[in-house]
Amino acid sequence: MAKNIVSMKKDYAQWYLDVIRAAGLADYSPVRGCMVIRPSGYAIWEAIRNELDERFRDTGHENAYFPIFIPESFMKKEAEHVEGFAPEVAVVTHGGGKKLEEPLFIRPTSETMIGAMYARWIQSYRDLPVLINQWANVVRWEMRTRLFLRTSEFLWQEGHTAHETRAEAEEETRRMLEVYRSFVQDELAIPVLAGEKTSTERFAGAEATYTIEGMMQDGKALQMGTSHFLGQNFARAFDIRFEGRDQKLQYAWTTSWGVSTRLIGALIMVHSDDNGLVLPPRVAPVSMAIIPIFKTSEELKQVRDFAMGMLGRLVGADELDKAQSRVSPEGRLTAFFDFHGKKKVVLDERDMRPGEKHYFWEQQGVPLRIEIGPRDVKSGSVVVKQRFGERLQIPAAEFTPEKARELLQTMQKGLFERAKAFREAHTYTAGTYEQLVATLRDKPGFVRVNFVPTPDVEARLKEETKATVRLILPPEEAQPGRDIFTGEQTDIQVIVAQSY
Repeated sequence: MAKNIVSMKKDYAQWYLDVIRAAGLADYSPVRGCMVIRPSGYAIWEAIRNELDERFRDTGHENAYFPIFIPESFMKKEAEHVEGFAPEVAVVTHGGGKKLEEPLFIRPTSETMIGAMYARWIQSYRDLPVLINQWANVVRWEMRTRLFLRTSEFLWQEGHTAHETRAEAEEETRRMLEVYRSFVQDELAIPVLAGEKTSTERFAGAEATYTIEGMMQDGKALQMGTSHFLGQNFARAFDIRFEGRDQKLQYAWTTSWGVSTRLIGALIMVHSDDNGLVLPPRVAPVSMAIIPIFKTSEELKQVRDFAMGMLGRLVGADELDKAQSRVSPEGRLTAFFDFHGKKKVVLDERDMRPGEKHYFWEQQGVPLRIEIGPRDVKSGSVVVKQRFGERLQIPAAEFTPEKARELLQTMQKGLFERAKAFREAHTYTAGTYEQLVATLRDKPGFVRVNFVPTPDVEARLKEETKATVRLILPPEEAQPGRDIFTGEQTDIQVIVAQSY
């Protein structure tokens, strides 16, 4: 266990903050509840953003940008929407030294602004569908904040689409949930459950909200992405109408969906350990750190020549030449390696003890650390330490790009399998309300239980257990049973858990 990180078993909340601090991912800003994302943390967000953006484009979406300021009258047009967000909004009342004629809300989400613009752009069924995504920041005035998980300002993407028919909009809602599910599982190595939110938990103004939920290492749930079927609610509020194929005016059907920098918090809480950050290779900005070990200047030259030769085999001669001319942080040579996009390989020549370098890169979550000392030069081998996996001694000639990619992919798969096994070991079934309460009290995790969610039942559950219905399981995954409140047979099964 690292000295600067408290054990997660002793204090999980402090462990989480210690891992962030040790890896240099983020810090609290002087503005209450807001965070500064440092370069190491932002590089992870860029990896997430780039992969998701490609998936959005593959499903026909285009990027655009809309204002951060939303007129108060826009927010009030959809009654349920404004009621849902009222406690969280920040409002600008003055600008240029004068009181504004109409207060401006700082964007908590963009359905209203985008609805107003779609009303201008959509006139005919030929204008549909409109498939737009926005990468932006939003502000929600949180009272209790935690880095990445819940801050007053955060980064996200929000997709907004308009369609000719209800069926097309519902298909889009489900399609984007599947994009999120596959991305989180394939790239972040986090197993998730997907399903519909209850009426109590759905997005304000939506007809239906679908979610993906992951389990953290303390057994709590984290909502990691949502996709909303908005029906015609916002279309009616903002008069998004078009001339249909029958020459009659009709309202569009709309959707919205989003994920945020909360995904970085999930990465930390699902994969990291008491030694620091652990990153899945597919989103780790630095895939390998090469650490020379030497005592004398003669050993330094031998080790460096050996390390440069190996680096050249990994990245290619052209990239090595670029790396040597590239401006890098002092004492570090940075090259780029092909693994699911361009990932950094860092040759760490800083004037530090080898142990300090190991400590640094381990806490950064770098998947592979490669040690090269005089003995390794003499034997023609390298020591490869996997952040999650074995310590290997490999002949240098055999440590090829293909071998490196194999080790990285093995780690990616191993992290997913470990997280899935943890979730399965901490998922329980309760047949009565008393069993549900006892399980939530004694066994942190997910509880599968049969009942038909209603606002009254959910309010009681939350008050007595501090847990909520995270999702309604899809019919194909639900097991029928007796409703724990009414005793009647039901096909509806839900996941109940405490959450962030």
